[in-house]
Amino acid sequence: MATLPLVAIARSEEVKPVEVYECIRSRVTVRSFKPDPVPEAVVRRVLRAGRWAPSSRNRQPWHFIVVSDPQMLKRLGEIATSGRFIADAPLAIAIVVDDADRPELDAGRALQQMELVAWDEGLGTCFVGLRVEEQNRQIKELLGIPEQMELVTLLPFGYRTDDTEGRGNRRRPLREITHRERFGDPYIDE
Repeated sequence: MATLPLVAIARSEEVKPVEVYECIRSRVTVRSFKPDPVPEAVVRRVLRAGRWAPSSRNRQPWHFIVVSDPQMLKRLGEIATSGRFIADAPLAIAIVVDDADRPELDAGRALQQMELVAWDEGLGTCFVGLRVEEQNRQIKELLGIPEQMELVTLLPFGYRTDDTEGRGNRRRPLREITHRERFGDPYIDE
């Protein structure tokens, strides 16, 4: 395995502090977007968040393809039947992995960080699954992705519309999903 170059990470004075827990708690899936373009500085922050994600054996197997051409977005929305809303987004990022032991895990870690930074910037997104083999093949061809690489998802991004504000996030109670020492022994008795 090739040695990866080290990149110094310094906190910029321009970066606003964010409470991670609040960002995680408040994020919701967004499928409708304002038509406003996403500034390049915001796109780069989202991409950097993906780059900084941990990966299996620190292989960093991902590639991110940024798509902002309206015709290309329209075509992606036509092909991806579970993500027709891509056509209405001002931006999409395809997440591709190369030679990964656990492609979905590595891509998932990167995309989660990208989603959280995007949310903090006022953007919304929705993971678009590409499980239909023919759709995946067509999108790989459209985006010029080499055959041996795995296209994991498309993430459309855009500024959230007003209907997403205050929507909340329904979640199962902790008592239903947490256990102490052994499955079935409640961690929390509430």
